[in-house]
Amino acid sequence: MAQQVSAKEPTAEQIAEQKIYRQFGVTDAEYELICGFLGRRPNYTEIGVFSVMWSEHCAYKNSKPLLKRFPTTGPRVLMGPGEGAGIVDIGDNQAVAFKIESHNHPSAVEPYQGAATGVGGIIRDIFSMGARPIALLNSLRFGRLENDRVRYLFENVVAGIAGYGNCIGIPTVGGEVMFDESYEGNPLVNAMCVGLIDHDRIQRGVAKGVGNPVFYVGPATGRDGIHGATFASEDLTAESEAKRSAVQVGDPFMEKLVMEATLELIESGIVLGIQDMGAAGLTCSSAEMASKAGNGMELYLDEVPQREEGMTAYEMMLSESQERMLFVTEPQHEEQAKAIFARWGLDCVKVGKVTDDGRLRLFHKGEQVADIPVKALVDDCPVYHKPSKVPDYYVKNGSIDTNRYEQVLDLNGALKKVLGSPSLASKEWVYSQYDYQVRTSTAVVPGSDAAVVTIRGTRKALAMTTDCNGRYVYLDPEVGGRIAVAEAARNIVCSGGEPLAITDNLNFGSPEKPEVFWQMEKAVDGMAEACRYFETPVIGGNVSLYNENAKGAIYPTPVVGMVGLVHDLDHITTQEFKAEGDVIFLLGETKAELGGSEFQYAIHGVTEGRPPELDLAAEKKLHGAILGAIRQGLVASAHDLSEGGLAAALAEACFGRGLGASVDFQSNLRPDIALFSESQSRALLSARPERADELAAWLDSQGVPAQRLGTVGGDRLTIRVNGRAAIDASVDELRKEWKDAIPCRMK
Repeated sequence: MAQQVSAKEPTAEQIAEQKIYRQFGVTDAEYELICGFLGRRPNYTEIGVFSVMWSEHCAYKNSKPLLKRFPTTGPRVLMGPGEGAGIVDIGDNQAVAFKIESHNHPSAVEPYQGAATGVGGIIRDIFSMGARPIALLNSLRFGRLENDRVRYLFENVVAGIAGYGNCIGIPTVGGEVMFDESYEGNPLVNAMCVGLIDHDRIQRGVAKGVGNPVFYVGPATGRDGIHGATFASEDLTAESEAKRSAVQVGDPFMEKLVMEATLELIESGIVLGIQDMGAAGLTCSSAEMASKAGNGMELYLDEVPQREEGMTAYEMMLSESQERMLFVTEPQHEEQAKAIFARWGLDCVKVGKVTDDGRLRLFHKGEQVADIPVKALVDDCPVYHKPSKVPDYYVKNGSIDTNRYEQVLDLNGALKKVLGSPSLASKEWVYSQYDYQVRTSTAVVPGSDAAVVTIRGTRKALAMTTDCNGRYVYLDPEVGGRIAVAEAARNIVCSGGEPLAITDNLNFGSPEKPEVFWQMEKAVDGMAEACRYFETPVIGGNVSLYNENAKGAIYPTPVVGMVGLVHDLDHITTQEFKAEGDVIFLLGETKAELGGSEFQYAIHGVTEGRPPELDLAAEKKLHGAILGAIRQGLVASAHDLSEGGLAAALAEACFGRGLGASVDFQSNLRPDIALFSESQSRALLSARPERADELAAWLDSQGVPAQRLGTVGGDRLTIRVNGRAAIDASVDELRKEWKDAIPCRMK
C-alpha cells in the first residue's frame, strides 16, 4: 500500500470524509471508481494524479464519443490521433507533422504567459515526434475592442505569441483573429505548429523495454502550472483570477536548447520512446508512455531536478513547468544521451525505469508514495454520453428572414464599415509583431488566403491555414462545421495547394448543458462529413470545453487547421491582383445569404437566421477547377470569398499592389445583398488577358459557374450591379479604412 509523505497533506480518510477530491474536479462517482481500481482509498498524491488524468483536458471523457465520428485514416496518413502530433506523407520519404492546441483559460487570467506557453507546448508536440518545426500559426478570438479588459488581453496574447515564437526562431506565418462579444471574458487562444520529418525519424511516446532507464530533460521542476489540466477543464469564474499559479511560465531560450538537443538525440537513433511534459506534466508523460507500451513505470522523485525547496510528490507530479521532456533508451546508451544534452548545456537525469507490472509507482524520500494501475489512469477513465437538446434560439432563428432588412443605399459607406470591422480589418498590427521570415523559407507571408512555406532542396512547398466562423456554427452547428473545413480547403487551393489533412481545436462551452452538447455533436457531424468528402482526415487535435462567461457559452468555435501540398513552386498563388488589364472572374453562385455575415453584424448589429448553405459537391468541383487552372498557368491571382462577400474580396484583392478594378456584376439580387452575401463555394480569379478565354473555357469544361466581371486597372474600385453604379471609391481610401481599424482602436 502507498504511504502518506507529508503531514501537511490530508490523509486518505480526510480526503474521503471531507470530499476534498471535489476540489480537483473529481465527482463522487469517479472517486468510488478510483477506490475500486486501487482496492483502497487514494492518498493525496494519488487523487491528484487521477484528477488530472481524468480531466476533460487529458481524458476527453465528455467528447471521446464524438471524436470517434471523425475519419482519421487515409493513404497519406502515417500517424493519426493519439500521439503528440499527426503525420502525413508528402512523398520523397518526407512527411509533414502538425497539430493545434488551446491555451484559453490560462490566457484569460495571465494573457502573456498563457499565450507564450501555448506556443511552447505545441512546438514540443512537434519536435517530440522527431520533426523539425518550420512554422507557427494561431487562431484567436476576443470580445469587443471597446472593452478595456479585452484590449489588455488582446495586446498581451499577441505579445506572448510573438515573444515566444520570435525568440525560438520559428516563423509565425499565419492565422486569424475575430472579435465578438460572445468571447468577452473567455478569449480563445489556439496555437498550431507545422514540422518536417523523414519517414525513418518518426518517434512515438512509448516506454519500451522492461528495465530500460527513463530520463528527464529540461529545466528544473517548480510549482508553476500545478493543476493546469483541471483548471482548463472547468468554467472560468470570478475566482479564476486567483488561479494564476495554474498558469505556466515559459522560457523560449531554454526551449530552443531542448529542441535542438532532442532532435540530435533522435538523429542518433538511440531513442526508444519520447514525449513532452505538457498538460499534467510528469504524470501524463509517464502514464501515457507506459500505457502505450503495455508496461509500467517506476519514478524516483528525489532525482527529479527541483528549483524550489521542499516540493512534495504531489507537486512534482502535477507541476506543468515548461520545456521538459521524458524519454527512454537502453542502458548502454545512457552516456551517449547524456553527452548529447551536455553539449547543449542541459542536464539529462535518470529518474526511473520501465517495469512489467503495468503500474505507476512513485518513490519519494525512501518511501513508496503512489501505486496506481496505469490502465486505470489512461484507459479506464469513465466516458460520458451527455444529454443533447436542440436550443430554443436555433428553432427561433429558423424562421427569421435575413433579407428583410431595409435596403442599404450607401454601399460605399457600407463597404468601408465592413472593411473597418475588427474581424475583417487588416491584422498587420498583429502579424507585424511576429517574425514571419526567420529561416527564410516563407514564400507567402501573412495576409493572403493561406501561408506558404517552401521545402528546402525541393520544388515543393506547404500551404497552411486556420479557419472557423463561430457565428455560422452558432446559427447552425452542422452547416457551420462543414463550412469551417470547406473554407480551409478553399484557402489552401487558392494558394496552389492540394489539401492533405486537418487538425482541429474544438472550442465549446460546458458539455453539462444539453444545448451546448447538441452544438458539439452537430458541429462534429458537419466537420466529419466535409473531411470525408474532401479526403482530408483528422490526424489529431484538441478539445477545449467549459469556455463560458457571465452571459453563457462562447459561440461554438471548432477551429480547423489545414495543411496542403504545393507540388511545384510555380503553382504558388496569392490573392492580390497582379497587373493592369488582367481579367477578373467570379466563380460560383451568389444567393441571398446574409445570415451570420459580417454585413449583417456590422451594418444591422445582429447575428441571426441561418448561415449560408454549403453544397459539398459544388465545393469540391470548385477546388478541382481552381487547382487545375493554377497548374496550367492560367491564373494570376486567386482569392476565396468568405467574410464580407464579393465587395470585400474585390477590395482585398486591390490592396496588395494598390491596383484598382472596374467590374459589373450581373445578378438578380438587390445590390446590397448581391455584394455582401457570403454564399459559399465562390472564388475570385484573375488572368492575363491573353489567357482569359482559355481560363473561361477550362471553367466551363469543369462545370463551374463563372462570370467575367471586368478588369484590373487604375486606382479606384468601381463596382456596378447590372450596369448601375453601386460602389466607387479610391483604393487608398478603402485601404486606409481597412488598415487603420485595429490600431485606431488600440491607441
